[in-house]
Amino acid sequence: MSVVKELMPSILRPNEIKAIWHVKKNYKKMTKVDIPEHDRNLLFCYNILTEVSRSFAAVIICLNEELRDAVCIFYLVLRALDTIEDDMSIEVPVKLRELPIFHTRLDDKAWSIDGIGVKEAEKLLLQEYFRVSEVFHRLKPAYQDIIKDICHKMALGMCHYLQNIVVSVQDYNLYCHFVAGLVGHGLTRLWAASGLESPRIADNLSTSNEMGLFLQKCNIIRDYYEDICESPPRIFWPKDIWGQYTDQIQDFKEPENLEQALDCLNAMVADALTHVPSCLEYMSHLTEPSIFLFCAIPQAMAVATLAAVANNPRVFNSVVKIRKGLACRIITEARDMEALVGLFDTHLQEIATKIPRRSAAYSAVMAGINNAYASKHMQGARAVGERQSLLRRLITSFPALGGDLMYKVVDTLNGSASVNSAAAGDDQ
Repeated sequence: MSVVKELMPSILRPNEIKAIWHVKKNYKKMTKVDIPEHDRNLLFCYNILTEVSRSFAAVIICLNEELRDAVCIFYLVLRALDTIEDDMSIEVPVKLRELPIFHTRLDDKAWSIDGIGVKEAEKLLLQEYFRVSEVFHRLKPAYQDIIKDICHKMALGMCHYLQNIVVSVQDYNLYCHFVAGLVGHGLTRLWAASGLESPRIADNLSTSNEMGLFLQKCNIIRDYYEDICESPPRIFWPKDIWGQYTDQIQDFKEPENLEQALDCLNAMVADALTHVPSCLEYMSHLTEPSIFLFCAIPQAMAVATLAAVANNPRVFNSVVKIRKGLACRIITEARDMEALVGLFDTHLQEIATKIPRRSAAYSAVMAGINNAYASKHMQGARAVGERQSLLRRLITSFPALGGDLMYKVVDTLNGSASVNSAAAGDDQ
């Protein structure tokens, strides 16, 4: 039954069906790491990695051996830190005391803590954190320094936002920097320290920061309903944006406020789009195949998620996720810059077709998309995008002839990406 459920949304998309089959067939191979049975600590790290995040586990395990353990430990350290910050049963003063010194816990190979975490895997990670610490000390000193430094900086950022709320767009960017941009900083420094990428890639960390901001913002937009239903509600959308449409962000859940909710949602999408050119610029400098894949898959997933949430009423009563088939297709296709640009092109065009002209955020969204296409890395896709947009605009400009209705029906059955591809004469 679960297999049928996964296949149904992709039933008219043969490339996605093929991708699902490929990923399922190769998943064990993709996530297999040869670790001696006696190395219980390293085994624990990779086993718990797959428990706390199947998606990140797969891309981490596919990394070059030089980096694999370092990135695995980097992720687990930050996940453990995030587990403490996320646990609403812990009083704020306790968090403010513990978070800033959490990076020093790595120095104590016996340290662990019980009873923290919502999910069982997160609890186990902290209960047996001493195993993570032991493996951490096997890493090269340069890797250790980077991991501890980023952990400490992230903890300080978390403490700031335990005492302050996100009001301005600047606050929003800073919050995303602390929880995701710093991850980009750390990874980029690891790439440079490994020798697998040019050391110069770490000279300017601004694009790696924007990579993190783009990922985090797509998640924050998608997670509106889940966050607003927390007790107390977790609000990450900046008031500078949502305050233009309502006095209380919780009101977006009510059906009578749907028009304002969608306008605000689309404004959030427009804000996220501003980071696309920098993401593509960063990706263009990566040369090592496994590092490229590690970075490309989350970026492609993020832009696909942004297309899924754009002007989507379901954001306000559920958590919108991309199709399993689309996710599998991204995993199998995002292998080089040309393929990544193609995926961005598809989903940017999908966003363009979903935002109605009457939306208050229409101009901002279109400006963000046009800015993305102005990037030198999207120049090859630009003509395709213009032809797709022109055809749809021509057909939907005559509602009396049923053009708009036709596209809505076709989009529902076959997805905007397929329609765009057909319009461009390009077989996806």
